[in-house]
Amino acid sequence: MSFLKFSQALIFTLASTLSLTSHAALDKNEREIVKQVDNNIPQALKEIEQAVNINSGSLNIEGVKKVGALTSEQLKAIGFKVEWLDGSAFNRAGHVLATHESKNPDAIKILMIGHLDTVFAKNDNFTTYKQLDADTASGPGVADMKGGNTIIITALKSLQALNLLENVSIKVLLTGDEESSGRPLSLSKQAIVDAAIWADVALGYENGDNNIKTAMAARRGYTGWTLNVTANAAHSSQIFSDSVGYGAIYEASRILNDFREQLATQPNLTFNPGLIVGGTNADYDNANSSATAFGKSNVIAQTVHVAGDLRALSPKQVESAKRVMLQIVAKNLDGSKAELIFEDGYPPMGLTEGNKKLLALYSQASQDLGYNKVVAANPRNAGAADISFAANHVDMALDGLGLMGSGAHTKNEAADLTSLNKNTAKTALLIYRLGQL
Repeated sequence: MSFLKFSQALIFTLASTLSLTSHAALDKNEREIVKQVDNNIPQALKEIEQAVNINSGSLNIEGVKKVGALTSEQLKAIGFKVEWLDGSAFNRAGHVLATHESKNPDAIKILMIGHLDTVFAKNDNFTTYKQLDADTASGPGVADMKGGNTIIITALKSLQALNLLENVSIKVLLTGDEESSGRPLSLSKQAIVDAAIWADVALGYENGDNNIKTAMAARRGYTGWTLNVTANAAHSSQIFSDSVGYGAIYEASRILNDFREQLATQPNLTFNPGLIVGGTNADYDNANSSATAFGKSNVIAQTVHVAGDLRALSPKQVESAKRVMLQIVAKNLDGSKAELIFEDGYPPMGLTEGNKKLLALYSQASQDLGYNKVVAANPRNAGAADISFAANHVDMALDGLGLMGSGAHTKNEAADLTSLNKNTAKTALLIYRLGQL
């Protein structure tokens, strides 16, 4: 389906629904969808618990594969063709790809994105699902994002039970390395790119900013960087002299402060030095995010390493920030040298007209179900996500549609279970309506 055709159909649909209110806007099939989702929620809660109780930290290959096998069976049960995409080429477990092809050649093509992995290591003591009260549960990955995976599967199960998947073609891609991406990214993210090239629409089921009244119509990209500084080593009494210079720590400090002074006021741009190590000898282990150093207060530091990230809302903003940072690094203090190395990262997901239109359709579904209006989230309130690799290849994209919660990436992670039924129903209704365009 072309972008023009899709946009015209979407505008017509919005024009015909915006004047209606709440449940009066639901047709017979849509009312049946709501009932079917309600019936499937008890099983969905069991499936979230089952998935959370499998440790699947990104580097726990066996655990990620177990969650992949669990979700594969759930998707096969609703008639999807399921493949396991092996991740050994990029040092991760791999991905689940499930496909439903409509017999209608003009059917809209929808990519639904989740992930199997969490940030919690295999030997972590935060390992099991726990019901905290009627509306809240805790556990590793309960909101980020095993709850989101369950919303995808439950929404599709509800539509399949009513034979309402006939007008849509769908690919579900559950990646195994969202929290710690395999390298090179050209291999680990290739499945997302390929599926997005196939699709018209991409829907992401991260929990976004954990606000049920918002969705991510834009996401900032992520680029890692490393700053390496070397300088003359000498007795501390000679620092600032013409023959010795300023040392590596002063040079690193100058560079970081100039980054802050020249770039910190740009909207939606952030750059965070997350690790710094320096001294006479300093070693940084990028693979394990760790460092060691030796130095003495009476010796001028010879080496500094800094590891950080850069986040921006557009490719233009990324390139502009990189250019300024490189210019700052090149103006070395006497007696020192510095290099700045950028890694491949996540591309930005810009706030396009197509994304705005998809957000409007999702918001209307929410309101027609009797829930709140959904507006665009502030991109500063969420991190990078896999949908960024899809966004530039589809007409419309939207993320943050998963299970709401709090404390993601910490032992305080908890899910707001009241959002399970709501966001599953919104997704099911959105997919059904997309199929009517």
